[in-house]
Amino acid sequence: MSSTFVANGCASNGSEVTSPAITKSVDAKQTNSINKPVQFLERIFRILVEEKVITGPQDVRNKVINFKYPHELQQLLDLPIGEAPTKDEVLVEACQRTIQYSVQTGHPQFFNQLFGGVDQYGLAGSWITEALNTSQYTFEAAPVFTLVEHSIVQKMLTLVGYENGDGIFCPGGSVSNMYAMHVARYKMFPEVKKKGMRALPRLVAFTSDESHYSITKAASWLGIGTDNVCKIKTDERGRMLPVSLDEAIRNTKKEGGHPFFVCATSGTTVLGAYDPLDAIADVCEQHGVWLHVDACLGGASLLSRRHRHLLASVER
Repeated sequence: MSSTFVANGCASNGSEVTSPAITKSVDAKQTNSINKPVQFLERIFRILVEEKVITGPQDVRNKVINFKYPHELQQLLDLPIGEAPTKDEVLVEACQRTIQYSVQTGHPQFFNQLFGGVDQYGLAGSWITEALNTSQYTFEAAPVFTLVEHSIVQKMLTLVGYENGDGIFCPGGSVSNMYAMHVARYKMFPEVKKKGMRALPRLVAFTSDESHYSITKAASWLGIGTDNVCKIKTDERGRMLPVSLDEAIRNTKKEGGHPFFVCATSGTTVLGAYDPLDAIADVCEQHGVWLHVDACLGGASLLSRRHRHLLASVER
């Protein structure tokens, strides 16, 4: 069976019949269509280079931030979302102002314990992932990224010392701690998945008084209750006291509570303290309680031959 299609410049058998002038016009439009996003991105890239956002180091005589109060900044930025399309020139200016009034994390006098500056390799990776704009939930949707994620997880398992394990990427430390508490609860009471918290005894979690607030927040999110988070005393350096942990677990049992989760911290956010994991693991093993290590801040010590000992027994 044959098919026909009739349109401007096309013969009935599907072969293209166009004049050289028309072909040249079409090619020009296609070229402009391709070049427009490239030209826009090149302009933004030049701004990043000129402002030394990605090239650094920035001039120490400049300010870390060109600070403006919220009401002043709202007048300088065109933030309201309108109905009409926005021209490229307006977007370029918006990008310039965004850089101008943002904190310059690459500045020599910018100091933060969590982030600072830009890494060219990480930035390149971000460009690629954003340009491909894929979801990473299956191999079919993201074959390369799926294998990259698997490889990184396997490397982390090796660094931690797990013989058998698995892992997932999380959007941040707070959610990671909540996932850990969720897994600990399911491990001890798998029926919670179907029956909910009403079928469980009063669960109690334990963490140091120097730990991250996300542990208390996780207890709230998961329906365990913030009153059921027991804060354990720390020493003068901010490290959890294993003896106090053992005492608290025993008291909880006497009061009818059910200890199910202990969060040790490797790198507290205020003092940078590393809890004594080996001694804490002994207490958890004795009482049959899940041990989670929040290493969001200090976990990088696993990559250091000199400081790796700070996370000794993390695999337990």
